[in-house]
Amino acid sequence: MTRAIRIEKNGGPEVLTLAEVALKPPGENEVRVRHTAIGVNFIDIYHRTGLYKLALPSGLGMEAAGVVESVGSGVTRFRKGDRIAYASGPVGAYSEEANIAAARGVKVPEGISDENAAAILLKGLTAHYLLRQTYRVKQGDTILFHAAGGGVGMIAVQWARSLGATIIGTVGSENKVYLAQRLGCHHVIVSSRENIATRVREITGGKGVPVAYDSVGRDTFMATLDSLAPRGLFVSFGNASGPVPPFEAGMLAQKGSLFFTRPTLAHYVSTAEELDVAADELFDLVGRGVIRKAEPTRFPLSQAAEAHRALESRQTTGSLVLIPDA
Repeated sequence: MTRAIRIEKNGGPEVLTLAEVALKPPGENEVRVRHTAIGVNFIDIYHRTGLYKLALPSGLGMEAAGVVESVGSGVTRFRKGDRIAYASGPVGAYSEEANIAAARGVKVPEGISDENAAAILLKGLTAHYLLRQTYRVKQGDTILFHAAGGGVGMIAVQWARSLGATIIGTVGSENKVYLAQRLGCHHVIVSSRENIATRVREITGGKGVPVAYDSVGRDTFMATLDSLAPRGLFVSFGNASGPVPPFEAGMLAQKGSLFFTRPTLAHYVSTAEELDVAADELFDLVGRGVIRKAEPTRFPLSQAAEAHRALESRQTTGSLVLIPDA
């Protein structure tokens, strides 16, 4: 038996309960991981509320780091005692132990703690596909990145700066302006008191930006569209304020033959080889100090509901992790 957070129904943080669950030995091509740190992400909230559907009852969580306890038949990628992390499922990382497909894990290099690995992997892999694949950011680009002080934003801003981009970042409150600047934003827009699209046009001399990354969703949808240059790309990768509203495709033509995409990590790391390439690039940048990560905020596993309340408040800075209770 192992302890894990479970949900019987969709709802608020109060639906999260800690329970004992049976865990089978790892199957073919699986490894059992004893978790030492578990990442908390907005996708967990979407699963909890039902925005992204899960078959209930269910576990929760997509990301964790820990130590390989045992390996199933056919596994050559890892051996017992390896420090590994994973960030693309299966759902159920909010637990003391879990079985995962060996192809979904990556080794954690020396110099990166388990807590930082659990805090950075999902967000860092997301930043990788956003900046390196969905739109390949290059020297001289000016980009718009919403929620620059959030978990993904903190990594993506530093990464984009290292690629030679000029970054316009948005934050929700004045107390995140300095953070966004320190991370590397050249311009910071406080969305609660400034018109985002107007400011973007001012900053770019009326041109708009070739790409805008939006994880906020409903509240910033129109402002993001109105910030794009002709043939610009709207990258919608989250719904922190609620889902993007339905819209007529013709609006993209009217606003400059724009492109709209809703990518997801799974389609960018669908093979072990793709996952290794992305993780290696991320860990290399962290190891060289190009991407600097603040220590994550810690909550005991049994207080997962409190971690969700903190994340949903949108007042947190950086990453949250759950630590299995002693």
